[in-house]
Amino acid sequence: MSAHQRNIAIIAHVDHGKTTLVDQLFRQSGTFRDNQRIEERAMDSNDLEKERGITILAKCTSVEWEGTRINIVDTPGHADFGGEVERILSMVDGVILLVDSSEGAMPQTKFVTGKALALGLKPIVVVNKIDRQDERTQEVLDEVFDLFVSLDANDEQLEFPVLFASGRNGYASEDPSAREGTLTPLFQKIVDHVPAPSADPDGPFKFLVTLLDRDNFLGRILTGLVFSGTVKTNQAIHALDSDGNIVETGRASKIMTFRGLERVPTEEAVAGDIISIAGLTTATVANTIADTSVTEPLHAQPIDPPTLSMRFAVNDSPMAGREGSKVTSRMIRDRLEREAESNVAIKVTESSDKDSFEVAGRGELQLGVLIETMRREGFELGISRPRVLYGTDENGQRTEPYETVVIDVDDEHSGTVVEKMAIRKGEMIDMRPSGGGKTRITFSAPSRGLIGYHGEFLSDTRGTGIMNRLFEKYGPHKGKIEGRKNGVLISNGAGEANAYALGPLEERGILFVGVGTPLYEGMIIGENAKPEDLEVNPMKSKQLTNFRSTGKDDAIRLTPPKVMTLEQAIAYIDDDEMVEVTPKSIRLRKAILDPNERKKASRKKEAA
Repeated sequence: MSAHQRNIAIIAHVDHGKTTLVDQLFRQSGTFRDNQRIEERAMDSNDLEKERGITILAKCTSVEWEGTRINIVDTPGHADFGGEVERILSMVDGVILLVDSSEGAMPQTKFVTGKALALGLKPIVVVNKIDRQDERTQEVLDEVFDLFVSLDANDEQLEFPVLFASGRNGYASEDPSAREGTLTPLFQKIVDHVPAPSADPDGPFKFLVTLLDRDNFLGRILTGLVFSGTVKTNQAIHALDSDGNIVETGRASKIMTFRGLERVPTEEAVAGDIISIAGLTTATVANTIADTSVTEPLHAQPIDPPTLSMRFAVNDSPMAGREGSKVTSRMIRDRLEREAESNVAIKVTESSDKDSFEVAGRGELQLGVLIETMRREGFELGISRPRVLYGTDENGQRTEPYETVVIDVDDEHSGTVVEKMAIRKGEMIDMRPSGGGKTRITFSAPSRGLIGYHGEFLSDTRGTGIMNRLFEKYGPHKGKIEGRKNGVLISNGAGEANAYALGPLEERGILFVGVGTPLYEGMIIGENAKPEDLEVNPMKSKQLTNFRSTGKDDAIRLTPPKVMTLEQAIAYIDDDEMVEVTPKSIRLRKAILDPNERKKASRKKEAA
């Protein structure tokens, strides 16, 4: 079976067209019937992936081409979801590196490619979007070669085959000037260049779990590669952890293989197949599922540690419970434990007061996606400012996570960006013109300094800058980093915001609320133009008298309020503030709502 099988992963940066290319592979291999209605970007399966146009979860699929089954694993491009990537690469025998003909190799691509090359996988490079007006195909190929050299690729990996493609238009060719055709050259390259799975069909059954999923009917579904042997439905199996201890024993109640986008039940699977097994209740990612005679586990990739944490608390604002249906700490705990079960890059710890949970993950985007998913499920939460997780080196000195930041910016804004990054303790490593009046600047910066910078960066570059970040290392602690410079405007009572009161407040700074917004004491309604916080009354209405006015007071014209997305709100808040997240609203508030209690707490903090 395995001689007619190829297992490959597709690596690409966000937006370089990977999911679109997979769509075309489906169409041209006959996976879909001609009359079957298919959604665009079929691999982006959940709502958030469709809306943001990014891949968050790694997924398996397969196509059949001229008698060879090609299993394709779609990998996330963001380093925040890197917990998925490392394990997936152990399932495949080759990788396709997809790069944009204009943007070239990006830092997140570097992250996954580095992992793939270290595992000895041989890459096929596909330069996508060659029909772009600003394509610079040859320079991009040189960049890819330099990238491989910097990642210590061996000679065999450096002699990579290259194809030029347009995923959207469904063609690939060895000729960079081609502008039509089919993806047949890509299928051919995969079959010729990627080795068949080197599995042992005669040994005892061994299977390494790389992905975990839940199904309401089948329970836990474990996906991975069969390394040796054969497994049949209802066969007795057990799960081993990395030290060889038995986690649990059970039966393979259902075995499924991938056919296109569907999971199809099968009676048996052999070495080299990528399959899903149901029937076990506690086995998890990186466990070895094997025949009961096996005692030696398979080697599993270690997972990079989390670098950021946020506090998820029960929503205790005066408006709690009005919009969400899941508000208790028990429901939040169950949901977070379920998430930590299937997402190995997340760690959840309960606080001593039992009302909040410390959730550690790989970055703001990963935790932001989790919060957004929970809010759509009907949860109400209070979220704290992200904190970085510190470590200690061998001399007992404090260390903190650093990130490599690659910024593409118009030349005129490069001075501002360098200045702002210096304030945030970022060190410039490289600066070079990237053509078209743009400059590419590379920094090494502590993650702590980058929290909340993205919004400011977009304002500084008039929305034209592109920033890509990637976890680099744990390095020496950089000392104090300046936080937000401006204070906030805080509502001093409860009620509805009034145009008469908001008019004069506009002069004080930027407002986050509009007329008629329900408010409560301690809620943040805007940003003060000065560094200190200011308590204001946004509900004050005009005193009614029996004198007629000329009507000039009635025509109050307000600037539309600044509405923040979830990620912007999380990045904006300070240490003594929280974001209240409900299915319908995102509100900013002080952690302590009572002004007198707040003053006491700040005095205590200053005294300490």
